[in-house]
Amino acid sequence: MDTRFDEDDTARALIERRWFALDRAVGRMQEECADLGLSLRAAQDAWHRARSQLCLFEALRDAVGEELARQDASRPVPSPRPRRSIGSAA
Repeated sequence: MDTRFDEDDTARALIERRWFALDRAVGRMQEECADLGLSLRAAQDAWHRARSQLCLFEALRDAVGEELARQDASRPVPSPRPRRSIGSAA
């Protein structure tokens, strides 16, 4: 019996098992990358929407603040009321 062929077959079988295991791992990683890519795009879209809404809210806040400042500037300043002195009952 020639052991060289047996050793070659055993080595080849080991290499084949490694190749198939790596091929399955590659497939799983490709799926994970695809899923993460979808999640990343969804997160980026959500971030852009939130950023746009933030800009709008900031502009509205500033406009309302300017209107409040205009109203405050046009109001007459009330004169202070004279204080009445309250005497003691004693």
